[in-house]
Amino acid sequence: MKKVILSSIAAAVLSVSLNATVYATVNGEDVNDQDIAVLMRAMQGAKFEELPADAKQKIVEQAVERKLLTTEATKSGVEKEKDYAEALKRIKADLALEVWMKKIYDGVKVDAKDVKDYYDKNADKFMQPATVKARHVLVKTEQEAKDVIKELDGLSGQKLNDKFVELATTKSTGPSGQGGGELGWFAANQMVKPFSDAAFALKKGEITKTPVQTQFGFHVILVEDTKAAEKATFDVVKAQIENGLKMEKFRILVADKAKTLRKNAKVTIK
Repeated sequence: MKKVILSSIAAAVLSVSLNATVYATVNGEDVNDQDIAVLMRAMQGAKFEELPADAKQKIVEQAVERKLLTTEATKSGVEKEKDYAEALKRIKADLALEVWMKKIYDGVKVDAKDVKDYYDKNADKFMQPATVKARHVLVKTEQEAKDVIKELDGLSGQKLNDKFVELATTKSTGPSGQGGGELGWFAANQMVKPFSDAAFALKKGEITKTPVQTQFGFHVILVEDTKAAEKATFDVVKAQIENGLKMEKFRILVADKAKTLRKNAKVTIK
């Protein structure tokens, strides 16, 4: 249902900007943000402003071509044809439905007390898993991993960390090697099991005393910090809960409306 509200048709019509960026002109007509947005809808999750310069240029070129083709289509007299009229009628009906449903959605209110009650009564839904912050050295053979562990033997604290970064940078075959083996924070299910099992068995500031084998090779792991599983704070999940409750209220409103309309309509299924 959310996809209906935020569909590309409604978004294009409802987001007209008075200060649209102009990327090109075609026979005196601007190619602006809205023209770019039409093409970007095919690239889900991508943002035009974050694309590389060459990719942006390609999008702008496509928008120019689309503008030229659209003008040619209009000149051809296609708007007078039956197919055009039928398609326009369908688009208008879809757009009317979406704008109407958006008005309903925007009118849905969620009480702050309901949001807090939901948080208090559904603690299990807001548990954040235990995580560790780690580095690793990845090598091809078990002996290489043992040699790394030997070089780290007896070190602790900052000296251990500094030496580990040095070895990761010079010996690790993994992509994280150039970053000193940095893996950042991760939960157990974000790594392959042998690696996770070894990492989560360590305390802060400890390294694996034996090589850890995975399908990628042999690892030596340093755990820099740990976080126990905990319940996300209300402030962190408040907006998420509010949006969920609002969507549920909206779904019920629309379903009830559809049920009432159907009860009073003559429907024949063929």
